[in-house]
Amino acid sequence: MEKEILEKIAGYTEYAIELQRGLVSIPAVCPDSGGTGELDKAVWLEQELKKLKFDEIKRYDAPDPKAKGGVRPNLVARYRGVSSSRTLWFMGHLDIVPPGELSLWKTDPYTLHIEGDKLYGRGSEDNHQGVISSILCVKAMMELGFRPPIDVALLFAADEETASTFGAGFLCDKHPDLFGKHDSFIVPDGGSPDGTLVEIAEKSIMWLRIKTHGKQCHASMPAQGKNAFRAACELVTKLGGLRTKFKVRNKLFDPPYSTFEPTKKEPNVPNVNTIPGEDVFYLDSRVLPEYKLSEVKAEIKKHAHAIEKKHGVTISTELVQEGEAAPPTSPESDVVTAIIQSIKQIYKVKGKPKGIGGGTVAAFFRRLHLPAVVYSRLNEVAHQPNEYCELQNLIGDAKVFATTAMKMHA
Repeated sequence: MEKEILEKIAGYTEYAIELQRGLVSIPAVCPDSGGTGELDKAVWLEQELKKLKFDEIKRYDAPDPKAKGGVRPNLVARYRGVSSSRTLWFMGHLDIVPPGELSLWKTDPYTLHIEGDKLYGRGSEDNHQGVISSILCVKAMMELGFRPPIDVALLFAADEETASTFGAGFLCDKHPDLFGKHDSFIVPDGGSPDGTLVEIAEKSIMWLRIKTHGKQCHASMPAQGKNAFRAACELVTKLGGLRTKFKVRNKLFDPPYSTFEPTKKEPNVPNVNTIPGEDVFYLDSRVLPEYKLSEVKAEIKKHAHAIEKKHGVTISTELVQEGEAAPPTSPESDVVTAIIQSIKQIYKVKGKPKGIGGGTVAAFFRRLHLPAVVYSRLNEVAHQPNEYCELQNLIGDAKVFATTAMKMHA
């Protein structure tokens, strides 16, 4: 039956293109990014799913007064297996990021454009590729009358591009009964161009807004003031030493160490001849699971206190984002071993279980102690102008997902 399923999937190229055409044409930008949310896309996709032989399709709406219809919809479509004792979930997301500078696009970002094997449009790779490949996987089984060993469920969530408050977070908090204690997850929303990256772990993440308060004065008489910018610069330099303090290396991750990077800088004074009394910069920290974020905060506070004493300034920190690393998925779990076998079978490459510095929705399920893998073969053009997905990757991923589902056991 496996051979027949793979042949079915290989014949779905036109169907995949039409799904991409429909999804690309419906913007689903979150309200905080200037959009109306995912409702229109969810309604359209739900109608497409109803044309297939799912055993159950259900919508879980998270209330959001800022979104169209007052809701952020999450779709679940279930195809029952020989046993319903556990479920293999494929989780994609409905929302996209805005197109950005339209002048950088060579075509309309909301009209599918095809060049050879490449399908251009906002959201085509992030995350329509994953949404469509998981649909093709189940469609082939349905059309051949095949029931997988366990249930397969497709979850198309809202709000992944911001904080998942109305998506994975909402479902885990308000509908935890959806997920059984033996379930597993594949999140087709990250990967590598060669198809070898099997993401099973993530670092902790912490973004800080660091504000230095000094005293403004004329630049020709610096002794009359307290240069907030100078003090902030020295603090930035000191924080570079955090790598020495938190020096553990973990070869599961790339890079294999914790990172502490100053990034965004807010404007201070608008003119050259004034010493700034306030200065603001941001710090992006990605911390290995071996350390707690509270340890990092304490070290930052120690450095800030030393700068305060030296320069006569005060320094305040504001937490912009914080997430302790979720427990990693074991490389020995059946979903990891099954997908690595499938990658070898379909793409002829060796899948490598790895950790990453970025955060994904897989963390929500790992915190429920459910094994979750992030996998796709991607060209990593998400959020860029002229975003595209390759049709061969979309079809190939569908084959990987189908063979993985067939290897799972009750």
